[in-house]
Amino acid sequence: MASIGYFLSCEQFGPKELIDQAKRAEAAGFERLWISDHFHPWNDEQGQSPFVWGVIGALSEAASLPVTTAVTCPTFRIHPAIIAQAAATAAVQLNGRFVLGVGSGEALNEHVLADHWPSVGVRLEMLEEAVELIRKLHAGEEISFHGTYYEVQEARIYTLPAETVPIYVSGFGPQATELAGRIGDGYITTTPDADLIRVFREAGGEGKPVQAGTKVCWDRDAERALDIAHRTWGNQGLPGQLAQTLPRPRDFMDAQTLVPRESTAKAVACGDDVDAQVAQARSYLEAGVDELYVSQMGHDMEGFFTAWEKDVLPALR
Repeated sequence: MASIGYFLSCEQFGPKELIDQAKRAEAAGFERLWISDHFHPWNDEQGQSPFVWGVIGALSEAASLPVTTAVTCPTFRIHPAIIAQAAATAAVQLNGRFVLGVGSGEALNEHVLADHWPSVGVRLEMLEEAVELIRKLHAGEEISFHGTYYEVQEARIYTLPAETVPIYVSGFGPQATELAGRIGDGYITTTPDADLIRVFREAGGEGKPVQAGTKVCWDRDAERALDIAHRTWGNQGLPGQLAQTLPRPRDFMDAQTLVPRESTAKAVACGDDVDAQVAQARSYLEAGVDELYVSQMGHDMEGFFTAWEKDVLPALR
């Protein structure tokens, strides 16, 4: 049976709000947590971007649920050796209940140090080398590493968890999904795509967990919920590689004016219709997802957690 978790959105909420949501999620019966890792929000309407590793430290004291980063880019903005140290510390703080979710990143977050933004193929090569380096450092020995993209000299991580940190790899197309199957301990996605999950399984992911995230907008007023969803998360409707290549939140604000309101209405369960929220979640479970993480876009957190505890979670179980 699939596990249902809560998705903490660092793009939309500040650190104290995220901690409060994590507490509410655990009390409502959600079984685990996802947390996004951004330098910028997708657009100015979302308006937040706390440093994820600080929030994870606070989460370790505020809740007892497992935590996955969804996802960290360990290739540009932060060197993979530093990500290795951060992930090891997070796993110690969480008593082993931590998964490092990684991906090839978006220019939105990774261009801030003025690095060149390469092609998808190069970014995936960098990701593969970064994962190799992180795993070597997590073995606990002093290492020197001389790769194509990264170099480490006489480095050792001393604060390590008892068990090795699992590394899950995100993928939104066949090339990245095949890499996830080959090098990942699990797979991360945001779409209920059974074909991509099959690609992951056939590329080496058989028996490994598949995580996915989705967003709903719970509100007593369905039209108000749709307004919130379209204004704050209209970027989800952008096609092709735009999510990976646009560099600034205001670029996403401009681009998402081309996304019809009707598209958001079709993609996101808006309002307080329990059946609609159950159906959106169930589409992921039917596609083969093992762990589904749900985020509330709206402002009525009390209403969302009450409805999911009372009606939605029991229907999914």
